[in-house]
Amino acid sequence: MTPLKRVFDLVIALILALVLLPVMGIVALIILIRDGGPVLYVSERMKSPDQAFALLKFRTMTVQQGRSGVTGGDKTASFTNTGPMLRRTRLDELPQVFNVLKGDISFVGPRPPLRSYVDRFPDIYREVLKSRPGITGLATIYFHQHEEHLLASCANAEETDRVYARRCIPRKARLDLMYQRRQSVCFDIELMVKTVFRRLR
Repeated sequence: MTPLKRVFDLVIALILALVLLPVMGIVALIILIRDGGPVLYVSERMKSPDQAFALLKFRTMTVQQGRSGVTGGDKTASFTNTGPMLRRTRLDELPQVFNVLKGDISFVGPRPPLRSYVDRFPDIYREVLKSRPGITGLATIYFHQHEEHLLASCANAEETDRVYARRCIPRKARLDLMYQRRQSVCFDIELMVKTVFRRLR
């Protein structure tokens, strides 16, 4: 991450943290009332091939030991009352502004992968994770809906893993590497604006 990108992230993250704090408080209260605690879900993700961090999200699934992997159709029954709405609007990702403040992730970059996929596909992630992972990016904007569609029809965890590994990871990696070649603060601003308008639509 360049110093300019880090300064940009810090300034925007500080502003958003102040602006969004009341919204996060309301979301947390709704989760507590409708779904109970815990409010946050902490997931281990990778910011480099050998460095993990704790990614923060609002909880959208029931508490269940041993659950891991990407979310496919097999997990539909595990959503909490507010889970589908939070995921659809991406309000579940608001706490990640604190990950940006810590420097774990950037606003724009490849989505931070699970350790298991980094271990299974070292050649891919050695290149992809040369960019700091982000909340949004080319793959998020142009592939996320298709990914959700592919995974929604998966009936079990094994099928979800197989579809994600074979059909999602390679396509997302190509988009992430396209971003890496064009990376700049101006391009980050463009992708952030596109993300906001995509959510509003």
